[in-house]
Amino acid sequence: MRFAPKSLFGRLVLVLLAGLVLSQLATLYINQTERDQLLYRAGGMRLAQQISDIVKLLESLPGPERRRVVAVFNRPPLAVTLDRPALDLRSEEEDADFQLSIFTSVLRYALGEDAKIEVGRTHRPSHEHGERGFGPRRGRFGPPAFTVQVPLHDGTLVTFDSSVLPPVGTTTLRLALTLAVLLATVIVISLVAVRWVTGPLTVLADAAERLGENINRPPIPEAGPAEVQRAARSFNAMQQRLSRSIAERSRVLTAMSHDLKTPITRMRLRTDMLEDDAVREKFDRDLAEMEQMVTQTLEFMRDATDTEPVQRVDLMALLESLQADYEDMGKEVRIAGRVSRPLGARPVALRRCVTNLVDNAIRYGARATIDVAEEADRVTLRVLDEGPGIPEAKIERAFEPFFRGEASRSRETGGFGLGLGIARNIARAHGGELTLRNRPEGGLAAILTLPHPA
Repeated sequence: MRFAPKSLFGRLVLVLLAGLVLSQLATLYINQTERDQLLYRAGGMRLAQQISDIVKLLESLPGPERRRVVAVFNRPPLAVTLDRPALDLRSEEEDADFQLSIFTSVLRYALGEDAKIEVGRTHRPSHEHGERGFGPRRGRFGPPAFTVQVPLHDGTLVTFDSSVLPPVGTTTLRLALTLAVLLATVIVISLVAVRWVTGPLTVLADAAERLGENINRPPIPEAGPAEVQRAARSFNAMQQRLSRSIAERSRVLTAMSHDLKTPITRMRLRTDMLEDDAVREKFDRDLAEMEQMVTQTLEFMRDATDTEPVQRVDLMALLESLQADYEDMGKEVRIAGRVSRPLGARPVALRRCVTNLVDNAIRYGARATIDVAEEADRVTLRVLDEGPGIPEAKIERAFEPFFRGEASRSRETGGFGLGLGIARNIARAHGGELTLRNRPEGGLAAILTLPHPA
């Protein structure tokens, strides 16, 4: 379903509203139909009774008086005439015409079963009527009209032409308003019920999204329906297991770091005792490379943000401090753009993340440009270089451990292939993301996006 809401709340509301609207329309149609039938029967009974009363009155009057009485009753919507030629009002559809059948039965009951009456339906053009009518319209015709001819005892033929008109009132409007109030009430109750059901799911989803930012966050409340309580309980248990696993891994890595650095330190002391300067220099270089590799590997495997608290960081001050450090080393780093508000982040981890990106840009492009852009809910840092870039097929592999874009294993040119992986881990731990993109004008853009709520 292309246009269906994406959220569970939206889909439940859509289904409930659609069902309610359809049911209310069906109820309105059924009630309106039944009301029309009742009004029609009531109108037919009134008309039949009126015709019966007029006929009985004319039966009791002499000929000259009848015309004066007819003139009195000859008012819309009932037309009364005397001595009109007999009409053939019989119709093959009379038995199938429910309204005509009902009206005829009522009229015969009012005048007596022995009365010789002729009843038929005719349709007069709507422009001939100034009154409202009832019943289905056919083409451009007006309300259904009945023609009744009744012979008096002396053979005089009385003809009645009339429409069966229901009383004009506000019943339809009242019914519509009643259904509208009922629909609005049920909609409000449905919205509250759906929100009550889906609210715990929203809390669970928010907790899952923030789990990567803080594994030690407080457990979520185990409230709501039984299924949601079970999901929340399982989520809290999973969080506890992950927290214990990460804590255990940190302890192991700390022990590994100590155990690995100790023999390296002993080897460095023994290297200093070598008399051959050339050999000693080679050993020093190898030991420095080994120590750097061990340090970066441990940093990649260890979550460096799990113990550092989140603080309000002046991002521009952090970037300007980095720029000054690189200038002291003779490296060119330019900053474009500004951030007006402090950023909630872990300063040491964030500095390491940006440093790794700038180191990578300088290593392959001689200089780096940090382009800063602030939006309503995020900050984007684009670290640009002027290097050769990375083949499109290998861009995502650049974040893998020990992957480098060029074949050399030299520490000075290629590093160890861990900097980008560490930077992405830090970005994701902040709730952000790090991506790479080749620039059209040449070089690579490392795009760091961090959340920056108001």
